[in-house]
Amino acid sequence: MARFDLQNLENGHIGGAAQADILFEMGIMYATGRDCAVDLVAAHKWFNIAAIKGCDRAAELRAEIMATMSKGDIATALREAREWMTSH
Repeated sequence: MARFDLQNLENGHIGGAAQADILFEMGIMYATGRDCAVDLVAAHKWFNIAAIKGCDRAAELRAEIMATMSKGDIATALREAREWMTSH
């Protein structure tokens, strides 16, 4: 399901609020390991992007998982989010 939604997201077929919801769900998916391995760097990346798009809950969860991450992992997540934002 997330793969289908992400394809639509990357192609620009989804509006702002729905886009933030999908990005938030991507963060949840990676934070909880739903249908994938737990990956806090990826979770932080998607929560960060969702927060930028206006999702307050994503900002809260990003802060929660950030407390458990190393500085290097946080830097990687921020870099990946920035790269995604500049290419989309």
